[in-house]
Formats: sequence, structure tokens, C-alpha cells
Amino acid sequence: MADKEHVHLEAVPLALEAVITQLKELEIVLGPQARPVVAAVCDALVHASAARDRGDLPGAMRQIGGAMDRLSTLADQLDPAEGMLMRMVAQSFREALLRGDQGRAKQDAAVMFEKSGAAERKKGS
Repeated sequence: MADKEHVHLEAVPLALEAVITQLKELEIVLGPQARPVVAAVCDALVHASAARDRGDLPGAMRQIGGAMDRLSTLADQLDPAEGMLMRMVAQSFREALLRGDQGRAKQDAAVMFEKSGAAERKKGS
């Protein structure tokens, strides 16, 4: 049973704590106008982390989806083309969740957080 739970919890995309740290750095770069959005995204990800920790994968994914929506809104304000791309990725994320395709959902979340600057990029990228 413990192995099954471990796999279940690993399906939550990314190390949420690392994304939260990166988002706070993003706020510094984007300036004070980004502060409310970054705060809301961080709050959603803290809730997602808590849901993940108690084994509530659907709750964690809902929180991550909400965070992705907020990041899309911020991207729209800064670069409408980037905002459109992020909205498409967020929609793909939701559709993957509805289909039960956790692999696709994980990929979409990783793309969204990397595009937002919230996820650490691998060297050479």
C-alpha cells in the first residue's frame, strides 16, 4: 500500500515548494504590479502542497489549475501572445485531468511553470 500511495503522490507536478520560491523571485523581476497575482499563485500552490501531503491528488490538481489560470492572466498583461499560449496549456491541463491523463497534466503544468519563469530551468536550456 505504501508504494501505491508514493506513486500516487508523485503524480502531482513539480516540487511545489521550489516553484513557490521561484515565483517570489519572479515578483522581484516583474515589479509591484505582479505582487497580488504572485501572492495568489503562491497561496494556491501552498494549498496544493497541503492537499498532496494529505493524499488528495484531485484537490492538489485543482489548486494547481487555479494557479495556472492566475499565471495566464499575468502573462496576458505582460505579453498577450504568451498569455494566449499559457491559456491553451492551462486548458490542456484541465482536459487531461478530466480524461485521467496524469502524465499529460504533469507535462502541461511543467510547461506552464517553466514558461512563467517560476520553475527552475535546466542548464543548457
